[in-house]
Amino acid sequence: MISKTWSRKSIATVVAVAVLSVYSMVVLAAPGAKASGELSVSGQVTVNGQKVISGGTVFTDSTISTAAQSSASVNISKVGRVELAPNSNLHLSFADNSITALLETGSAQVSTLTGTTVNLTTKDGTVVVDGSQPTTFTVSASRGRTSVSTLSGLAQFKTGGSVKQVAAGESAVAGTPNPQTDDDDDDLSGGALAVLLLAIGGAVAGVLYAAFHNNDLNFGGSVTVVSPTK
Repeated sequence: MISKTWSRKSIATVVAVAVLSVYSMVVLAAPGAKASGELSVSGQVTVNGQKVISGGTVFTDSTISTAAQSSASVNISKVGRVELAPNSNLHLSFADNSITALLETGSAQVSTLTGTTVNLTTKDGTVVVDGSQPTTFTVSASRGRTSVSTLSGLAQFKTGGSVKQVAAGESAVAGTPNPQTDDDDDDLSGGALAVLLLAIGGAVAGVLYAAFHNNDLNFGGSVTVVSPTK
């Protein structure tokens, strides 16, 4: 009786495992399953706010951020690769034959295979690749403007009502430069720096004068020498 009970339990367990395995394969193969890419990182990188390491998986519709002196690369099988430079923030989505992204800050380089379309947006415009040929381009969004450079293939840069073809070796720029650049540093290195140096020099001269003046007071006047007793 006991052996029959254990036999039934074993069969039930095997059937449950088999059903679970089949269900898992169906879910992974389902059209609604999220596309994913392989992640490589250097330095401090986060995906959706969580710190990550190389070898992890990035799913579509994720936000990738890199810190200073850090970088990230997402390799999407049969689609292409997306690389982020330091201090960059990118929202990335992809499918079997397309890449869609929003670059908020920093720089990104996108490399695609034939048949892969790209739509990468910044606040100044949109970079589009139609997939007719392999294409590699770099987009940089900083200080109020966006620059696009194509390394190979052909990209389109759409801004406002205009469309510019950016072929290999060419570049395009859009947006209004942010006045908050290095002007403050330039001012400091110019007149402000001169004033600062003069102030420091005056302070140092005052300290030296006070030091020597104190020495004169300490060592001035008559000095009595006591001879040893004979």
